[in-house]
Amino acid sequence: MVFQSFALLPHKTVVENIAFPLQIKGIKTQESINKAMSMVKLVGLEGRENYFPRELSGGQQQRVAVARALAMEPSLMLADEPTGNLDSANGHHIVEILIDVNRRHGTTVVLVTHNSELAENTDVTLAMRDGRAERLEVVRPRAGDRKKSESAV
Repeated sequence: MVFQSFALLPHKTVVENIAFPLQIKGIKTQESINKAMSMVKLVGLEGRENYFPRELSGGQQQRVAVARALAMEPSLMLADEPTGNLDSANGHHIVEILIDVNRRHGTTVVLVTHNSELAENTDVTLAMRDGRAERLEVVRPRAGDRKKSESAV
């Protein structure tokens, strides 16, 4: 899960925040740290490995939260505004990572966003208004083509 408010542990460094759930899962310390370091690189936070959350910008904290979720190699990832605190370049990078995780590893990514540009990159979009489902749009990729089918919910 990628929380909109990051949910980082303030007394742990970037690497420790990413490695912690892996250690709880029973992965040995060194292996979890190695995995965390690869996630740091993936989200572009090299040089910040030993920073505490209070020493990071909101966008950097958000990337730590994404890295922590990715490190677990989930079959389902829930992400609440995963690009909300990111500049456009970092936001695009995170979106590319999520698309790659979905396509290459089969991870189902469910994300909540107000960013219509981000929503356009998804295979299924459920538009909501005032807490009610308003429109469902399914995109079925076909050999370089994206076919849309839309329905009211």
